[in-house]
Amino acid sequence: MKANKNLHSVAIASATLILFLILISSTVSAAPYAYITNSGDKNVYVIDTETNKVTAIVDVGSRPEGVAASPYGTMVYVANRDSNTVSVIDTATNTVTATVNGLNGPWKVAVTPDGTKVYVASVNNNTVSIINTATKTVTATVNVGNPPIGVAVTPDGKKVYVANGWNNTVSVIDAATNEITDNVPVGSYPEGVAVTPDGTKVYVANANNGTISIIDTATNTATATVSVGNGPIGIAVRPDGTKVYVANVYDSTVSVIDTATNKVTDAVSVGSHPEGVAVTPDGTKVYVANGLNNTVSAIDTATNTVTATATNNIM
Repeated sequence: MKANKNLHSVAIASATLILFLILISSTVSAAPYAYITNSGDKNVYVIDTETNKVTAIVDVGSRPEGVAASPYGTMVYVANRDSNTVSVIDTATNTVTATVNGLNGPWKVAVTPDGTKVYVASVNNNTVSIINTATKTVTATVNVGNPPIGVAVTPDGKKVYVANGWNNTVSVIDAATNEITDNVPVGSYPEGVAVTPDGTKVYVANANNGTISIIDTATNTATATVSVGNGPIGIAVRPDGTKVYVANVYDSTVSVIDTATNKVTDAVSVGSHPEGVAVTPDGTKVYVANGLNNTVSAIDTATNTVTATATNNIM
């Protein structure tokens, strides 16, 4: 296998989880698969979460970063920053079936719960582009802050939350009108964004000051701040909404937040420079993409320990 370079985002494609790590199931009984962008080699690694082994490598565009899955796990969308494209992967065959053009530095992606739209945060021109998944074309563009990095859609599909790094804000887009309704002040250089399953809270990872801002979606105000590790970037919520997992790039740890108390209950040591993080649909595992040592750590959520490490040497 070709040497792996710079693992970034992880997506678990399934009917219930669409975030940095994608897990998908090919059948009802099959274990989900994790899709990890590999920017150095212009491809996406596919890991079987039952065996923690790489089962496929899919070639995409140049410098793939963000990754997200359709609600039923049939398609995976990959943002290729240097190619200014989004690759569409058919998960049944693990082949690219379409390429969406017309983007400018696409970084992160999010799919609506009904699977009809993909929101793409583009860092080169401070916009969020909206892709129609039926036509595979960009149908609208929304101007946001500088630069838009993280993006997430609420479970009802009505709002889109966009983290603007240098502005220290999160823009709120009304999905019906494509208009910005709020700009919420948060911490220093927000990157990762995740919405709770009930849609009441948005967790925002502030990379420069080691905190997580918690936004109340009813009022669009930051109501609490949680201190985590050094350089929080990736963030994911457990499907039952009880825990939030935060990848701290400079500590090489994942912080575990109890959403009932907004307290950090654990810090799990993983690989070097963890960036992407996601939770399996059953909530039993967390997968973490470690950018500097090109591994993926699997965390058992019952014990908060790393139980497996996937590398480019297992196939």
